[in-house]
Amino acid sequence: MTTAPPCPAPAVWPDWSGPTHQFAPETGPAGITAALAWLEALGERLQWPASVSFALTLCADEALANVAHHARTAQGAPARIWLTCGPTPAGVALCIEDDGTAFDPTAQASPQLAATLENAAIGGHGLRLMRHYLQQLSYRREQGRNRLLMEVARPPRA
Repeated sequence: MTTAPPCPAPAVWPDWSGPTHQFAPETGPAGITAALAWLEALGERLQWPASVSFALTLCADEALANVAHHARTAQGAPARIWLTCGPTPAGVALCIEDDGTAFDPTAQASPQLAATLENAAIGGHGLRLMRHYLQQLSYRREQGRNRLLMEVARPPRA
């Protein structure tokens, strides 16, 4: 496990509508655990609705697990991860950055669902889950980093 360097200045993408919060976890499983704990604590502190916290944490878990499992630098080292989270005009967004080789998960198709449970394969449905819960799932490659933006809509006020 390696520790990521300090977070860069928040990017202008997305259109943040308030202060952002940043975290640079270690790589590997311990880093994922720390990142999810950070995100859950942030949601509690900022009093996100339970639905926002659930959707963002669930999708972050999926994305971070994929980065930890698959992302490697050009030299073959595990990719480092940086997180930026904050409000947007429509809700709450989390940007996950990594310094692995370029990979756009949003360009990947979701696999077909099996007709029966017996024919179902384990895994491979993370993007389907993310597309279901997120209002926006976007990717950019900037300054040698993959940037995955996940935005959850703010629920309507009662």
